[in-house]
Amino acid sequence: MPSVKNPNGPSKNRLANRALGAKMERKKKSEANRHKIAKTDSMRGARPGLAPTSGPNAPLSKKKAKKLEKRIAHALRRKMAAEGEVAMKDVEGVEESKPEEIDMETGKIE
Repeated sequence: MPSVKNPNGPSKNRLANRALGAKMERKKKSEANRHKIAKTDSMRGARPGLAPTSGPNAPLSKKKAKKLEKRIAHALRRKMAAEGEVAMKDVEGVEESKPEEIDMETGKIE
């Protein structure tokens, strides 16, 4: 009996195309792993030197950064107050003895 290929198997073209597709997928994955950028971020415009324009990893605007800084400072003040570390505004600090300095505006230089 002559050796005949199984007619129900995929053709050479289909096999070659499948191999090429797998090769391209591997290439994309290795490139993504090299830059460590999430797929969702890359969909939002992130590239190897650019942050995404939206989403949780997008850079904060200056306005939002200021608001966040205020919130964090306020939370720290609340935490310190809860622990009993209140900043004393009424008490004057103990002044250290310093040598007298000549005022630049009023001091005379000869």
